[in-house]
Amino acid sequence: MRVDGQPRRTLWPADGQDALYVIDQRQLPHRLAVERLDSVPAVLVAIRDMWVRGAPLIGATAAYGLALQARVDGCDAALQAAAAQLRTARPTAVNLAWALQRMLRRLLPLPPAERAVAAWQEAAALADEDVATNQAIGRHGLALLADLARRRPGPVRVLTHCNAGWLATVDWGTALAPVYQARAAGIDLQVWVDETRPRNQGASLTAWELAQQGVAHTLIADNAGGHLMQRGLVDIVIVGCDRVAANGDVCNKIGTYLKALAAREHGVPFHVAMPLSTLDLSLPDGLQIPIEERSARELTHITGRTAGGDVLEVQLAPDGCAAANPAFDVTPAAWVSGLITERGLVAARREALQALVERPA
Repeated sequence: MRVDGQPRRTLWPADGQDALYVIDQRQLPHRLAVERLDSVPAVLVAIRDMWVRGAPLIGATAAYGLALQARVDGCDAALQAAAAQLRTARPTAVNLAWALQRMLRRLLPLPPAERAVAAWQEAAALADEDVATNQAIGRHGLALLADLARRRPGPVRVLTHCNAGWLATVDWGTALAPVYQARAAGIDLQVWVDETRPRNQGASLTAWELAQQGVAHTLIADNAGGHLMQRGLVDIVIVGCDRVAANGDVCNKIGTYLKALAAREHGVPFHVAMPLSTLDLSLPDGLQIPIEERSARELTHITGRTAGGDVLEVQLAPDGCAAANPAFDVTPAAWVSGLITERGLVAARREALQALVERPA
């Protein structure tokens, strides 16, 4: 994607392969800040504290974390300990464990002296594959938007939840990749952007990146989505995912379940952009997915910019107010119109997913 007219990825290795640079998404939309990560503990903090977020980007960042470890000490015990440490950073998105396991499979069979070079090569390959995967998701999702554009006048009205754009991946994004490719194809679009409380990834990230790419969009309160569907103002819902169970149940940012429920009630297509790395065939259904419980402070406080330009955190709730903050919810497979993968559109059904995985790439 392009930022201020310049092509950009969300992460990139230092020239000396002694550090990883990432966009610190906590600073957006008020400031574009880049952080330098030079150790496994630094990568752990960046993932845990959401300097980087989004399932694909978490996986790519963790892969580079193991590359940093291999540069310092590439023995079996050191690599396995680093992987175990990074795996604890966030429990819900399966890409984290998937990327770490891929790195270990590549590195452990090699002599220790060869592991540092191989680790940086493998992390770079994983990042490049993420970009290609998301481009393919964009192409397949473009077909859905093009069909809607042919069948109705005016802009295609897309509702999305949380941020599943290029900021959640290495580049392109998942749920927003079809939007970006549709705009490039000349399709008239209007994106409804859920604010996505409590961390406001829609308001701070999705709205920012859509503006960077020149895509027409309107920010809405999370609870407005059902109202818009009821009035016939949403043509399609496209969201990302953090994990998909073997039966097609989808785990995504908290609030996705309610959007799917409203879409089902009002006959609005509800599609999920799903890289195959997000599919977890080891879990029979979505109720087995561990749901991350985040800090109550994310609910009781909020950060924003003052008229004077200062970025401040303020308290919303009364002193001592208890708050529960589950970060994700699970949408039943039966409510999902289809999964948009790098290999094409597929039904959210166990047999279809199994066949997709077994199909040659």
